[in-house]
Amino acid sequence: MSPRILEAVAWLRRRAENVAAALLLVMFLAFLCQIVFRYVFGWPTGWAFELSIITWLWLVLWGAAFVVGEKDEIRFDIIYGLVRPGTRRVFSVITGVALVALYGISLPAIYDYVAFMKVEKSAYLGIRLDILYSVYVLFAGATIARYVWLVWRSLTGHVPASLIDTDKA
Repeated sequence: MSPRILEAVAWLRRRAENVAAALLLVMFLAFLCQIVFRYVFGWPTGWAFELSIITWLWLVLWGAAFVVGEKDEIRFDIIYGLVRPGTRRVFSVITGVALVALYGISLPAIYDYVAFMKVEKSAYLGIRLDILYSVYVLFAGATIARYVWLVWRSLTGHVPASLIDTDKA
């Protein structure tokens, strides 16, 4: 891969980490508001709770889609660790094709449902639910792209060390 593409990918990854950090900050501040407003002032804090839930949802799905790498994922790899690297590549291809197929088949329905949710709004903040749940469409699309890339790399023999050598992961 060309150095310019690698630099662009690294820059995008850092921006995705910045978004995740901002979401974590907003969630923490909303949590502090809940504590102060409820226990110091005795005011209701439904909006702060809702903001915490929304930022948590976005943080988890955004992070899984754009921040967490293959080496950072938690895997159940008892069998995977016992087989040779060539077999691990076959496992990676099978798993990748299955995930691409499942997410690909479900993507139109996911999009339709999220688009349908434009008729609903959140209880306290009044944010349209299609905007709130649009992160799942991004997550599904990014997951499809990631596993297409991993299948391609497995088939061409350029598998990341974290997928082949479980001792280094």
